[in-house]
Amino acid sequence: MPKTPSPLLCVLALLAPPFAPPAAAEGTCPVVPGVSIEGHLREDAESGVELREGMVLTEKALPALRTLLPPEVWQQRETFFFEGMRMVIGGCFRTYPASAAYEEATRSFAGQPRLDDSGNLKNYKAGLPFPPETIDMKAPDAATRWAWNLEMRHRGSGPAGKFRLTDFPSRVGSVQVYQGTFYLLQIGHRADLADSAYALPVVKEVNWVGGGQFEEPFNARGLAWRQIRPLSTEASFEEVDTIFVYVPTMRKPRRAATAWVNGYFTPRYTTGGDDGGGAVPFGGGPYGPTSSISPTAGISAASSEYMRRGFIGLALRPNAFQWTLVGERDVLAPINGEQLGWPKNPEHNYGPSGLSVASDRWDVRHAVVIEGRARRDQDDLQRVQIYVDAQTAQPLYWITRRPDGLLRDVGILVHRYSGDRADYPSWPDGSRALVFDPVAAVFFTAEEGGTGWRRESYDVLSVPVAGQDLRAMTSTAELEKGH
Repeated sequence: MPKTPSPLLCVLALLAPPFAPPAAAEGTCPVVPGVSIEGHLREDAESGVELREGMVLTEKALPALRTLLPPEVWQQRETFFFEGMRMVIGGCFRTYPASAAYEEATRSFAGQPRLDDSGNLKNYKAGLPFPPETIDMKAPDAATRWAWNLEMRHRGSGPAGKFRLTDFPSRVGSVQVYQGTFYLLQIGHRADLADSAYALPVVKEVNWVGGGQFEEPFNARGLAWRQIRPLSTEASFEEVDTIFVYVPTMRKPRRAATAWVNGYFTPRYTTGGDDGGGAVPFGGGPYGPTSSISPTAGISAASSEYMRRGFIGLALRPNAFQWTLVGERDVLAPINGEQLGWPKNPEHNYGPSGLSVASDRWDVRHAVVIEGRARRDQDDLQRVQIYVDAQTAQPLYWITRRPDGLLRDVGILVHRYSGDRADYPSWPDGSRALVFDPVAAVFFTAEEGGTGWRRESYDVLSVPVAGQDLRAMTSTAELEKGH
């Protein structure tokens, strides 16, 4: 893992301009400090060079790119960038259209969604709740509107596919790799389902259903989960999800030990296993009960706890935070990467740290930076800062802090735009999905000298499922089958 940057470099990073002017016209790339040398950049305070689409940048260009990166990312540049990287500049302020149905719903319902005094969302049906041109950036609720846009961004029918999670140790231990499948099935607020009140009729009063199953390694095999987020959470953040976890050692699904989750639930896969049956436990320990007829029962129960790892950024409860607008800023971000990772390309190079997605296509984007302070204790998370893409409402960067204000983790989210893929499946009516698939995430965790994790999901698709697959995804009873 990287060394701690020098105090001088940290100060220089913090002196970077915090905000940028509104986004330039599409195709107009920014000028950065530097001079062009055979397609590369080097730092030169007295000159500048305009970025251009297709330009390939190596690590030598990093000083010139400092103002296009969040300060926290710049501080951890030895983790997120590396010698030998080849960053390709993508589109500058490119306009990415959403599906025709989503854009039509945005237009049709514009002005109807509203916020109450507690930041709850009211009278929302489908599309983007608050079109950017309607948001008064000086209004007290501007950041809250952007938070709801983030949560209700265009997901198609929701992503589904395989995942590989790679956990990196800090000082001791070896790298751990986990594999499985996951999905987030959009049930309510579906713009393509106007004929059925913008919702799948398979379940009632539900926003989305998440779930998945671990397949590797052996100690996590069979661990599976279902998470059902009701529509009522939009009116009150205190409403709980319905979450069930199938723990192999207990041979049955059980309600998750964590009753309230802010985002997308992930079971505590590091305590999973299939080395014994369940039993009635008693006593205590670091994972709860540890003394019982079956000594593995306490660890089995711990598997049903929430683990804040793997799928950060997939979902959020906007009304669980008090939001403030930090500002607006032009940034480089891999919103539409072109490189492939696992399972399409298991050998993709993530640099010495294992946490770099620098060798990919990075667009120049205009971001709205919002910061949320938790209304209640949640997983030791009190503050979150999110860089939200101003045109698509996709999350670009995700930065969290502990209750004492110290940095907890810094994440870069990677997407692929289906509209650029000739092989992407069509919608059932033959139209194009035009959706951003969340194909990867890399998070540096500022704990115990620095650690982190990486998720790869490069086969994920966000087109509708039907039949038995749909029933299995929405049923908690299906958790017992196949185990």
